[in-house]
Amino acid sequence: MLLEEQRFLHEDLERLEQAIADRISEEPKHIRDRLTRDHQIAQFLDRISAQSAKLLEIYRDADGARSREIQQIGTGDPMDEFYKQIADIKSFHARYPNEPVENLERAYRPKKSSDEAGQPSIVDTMFTGEEGFGRFFDLQTCHEQYLNLPNAKRLTYLQYLDMFDNFAPGAAGLKRSEKMTDQYFAYVGHLALDLETFMRKTRPLENIDKVLYEFDKKFEEDWENDKVAEWKNEDTNTTSGAGKPAAGDGIWCEACEKAFTNENVYKNHLNGKKHIRAENERNKREQDDSTGGTNGASKGGVSTTRLKERAIAEREYRIKRLASAMSTERSDTRVNVERKQLMTERERQQELENLFSATASAAQATEMDEGEEGDDDDKIYNPLKLPLAWDGKPIPFWLYKLHGLGVEFACEICGNFVYMGRRAFDKHFNEARHIHGLKCLGVTNTSLFRDITQIDEALRLWEKIQKDRRKDKVEDGSVVQMEDAEGNVMPEKVYYDLQKQGLL
Repeated sequence: MLLEEQRFLHEDLERLEQAIADRISEEPKHIRDRLTRDHQIAQFLDRISAQSAKLLEIYRDADGARSREIQQIGTGDPMDEFYKQIADIKSFHARYPNEPVENLERAYRPKKSSDEAGQPSIVDTMFTGEEGFGRFFDLQTCHEQYLNLPNAKRLTYLQYLDMFDNFAPGAAGLKRSEKMTDQYFAYVGHLALDLETFMRKTRPLENIDKVLYEFDKKFEEDWENDKVAEWKNEDTNTTSGAGKPAAGDGIWCEACEKAFTNENVYKNHLNGKKHIRAENERNKREQDDSTGGTNGASKGGVSTTRLKERAIAEREYRIKRLASAMSTERSDTRVNVERKQLMTERERQQELENLFSATASAAQATEMDEGEEGDDDDKIYNPLKLPLAWDGKPIPFWLYKLHGLGVEFACEICGNFVYMGRRAFDKHFNEARHIHGLKCLGVTNTSLFRDITQIDEALRLWEKIQKDRRKDKVEDGSVVQMEDAEGNVMPEKVYYDLQKQGLL
């Protein structure tokens, strides 16, 4: 029954497309719901690819079964073929009476009921508590592996978050010779795998394989052209190895693999025993590598040391590119770690509980809203357009008339805004809209302009107030000053009053 299988595949593809459209039309607010939606869409896309491949095989009809089935239906008696297929279906269900029937409409429908919403989501078991549903990195294990490396700097977790992709010897990285160990190879491999897995979990709709392929392709080009930092071929850098600038602001010694901030200190250490011994060991190592490289090249291969360096450099390069691609999550992780260091253990546990219960409470609130909408399907009847009370229903008409809400009061100062009812009109004189309108007219003392709504009335009143103030105000220059025999200066009125009293 290839035609029935073909029809089923077409129906499945249409329902998958509709399911994807239903999920894209809604934008969840919580990051957990958004990641769940994206992972569901990714699963649907994978199923579309698998079902499309099956459908193409049917249409190709390599064994001719589809053509034979069409020929049987078209040439013979259609009723005989119909009853034959019914008999096959009945015999199948007689052999397998408990065979479940797949309901595609129910399988792809978004889960909104309380029973289904309470089930664990795809994302719940995907992230650790430190990752916060894909918002932050969880590199605690990698940090411990880094601290266990020989001669590694003792960095705190905060410092490690800033330096884990900096592999320069002068920074948080190790020396080149110290990186050629199995322990360091396992560390960079684990770190690259963690970052890659985190990107796959947080970006399910992106083609991560294509992104990694571009990273590897760029690395191949840089490696062939000897442009990979910290891993350039030592054969070409033998003469220029000493005295080149370090990763910081000092001078880098290639033999000792150490940075010097002072040039005089660098020159003095060249005559020391440690530098001479390190230089001799470096020359010996280069001779061994060149001998091994010559033997390998004569046999058509590359030296073993260079192959190991390439494997380590490839993982370091991938870590750098992945870290730059997720710079937002990296900065958020640093802020989150700093914040958690200032919290107590009880506060951390409370925050974790709130994080897991936030989604459940949001789902319950959504269900309650949907239930209330379903129970209150009747449209509110409000032909008089009465104001709504606190419960969302119109107030009684007698209350509407009692407060005079049908009377309109317009205020020109407020931009011809209409206030319904005397109470709202009296209240608006102390509100920001009316005060702002008076200030735009140049009025500063707004308390004297109550019950004034016209602009010309307000301007006339303000002009009268200004005239009265100027009339009552006495300028200092118009006051006559008098001086007594002792040189005391006073106004003329005070002087004559004191003179009449015989006090001068």
